Amino acid sequence: MRPGKAIATAVLVWSAISAAAPAIADETTSSTPGQTAKASTDLPKEPPPPSVTVIGAYDARGILGRDVKSAAAENMGRIVDVIVDRAGTVRAAVIDFGGFLGVGSRKIVVDWSALQFGQVTNKKESITLELTLEQVKAAPEYKEDTPIISLGASGSLQPLQFDR
Repeated sequence: MRPGKAIATAVLVWSAISAAAPAIADETTSSTPGQTAKASTDLPKEPPPPSVTVIGAYDARGILGRDVKSAAAENMGRIVDVIVDRAGTVRAAVIDFGGFLGVGSRKIVVDWSALQFGQVTNKKESITLELTLEQVKAAPEYKEDTPIISLGASGSLQPLQFDR
């Protein structure tokens, strides 16, 4: 096919599609009695693409399951959960404390500010808890669906308050 004929054919096809478009639009926006017709501009728009943040493998690590030690290098347990308030702000960490291989252990809650993360990117490094072993032993046990008592960095026990 010669270039001139190809352009003429494309123009004819485009004209036919353009002429048929209003009829097709009328069919898609027609309504039954008692309903309001929706224009094609009322169709939901595609959401914008999500934002993307790249965090280097050396810059961050997960903390669940990480060992927790006191400033005196005493074993304080491992982090098993993180508690957030209704606004999504991290408030405390749940530590599985004591016992051997999960037998005889109990969960306690410590205020997030009582933890120091130092070299958290190194999986062999532990997280430091600014409490003594005696303070942690005296902390009440954490149980789901009960008020949360958080052990603060000063060693005082304070209930976490959430808006109702």
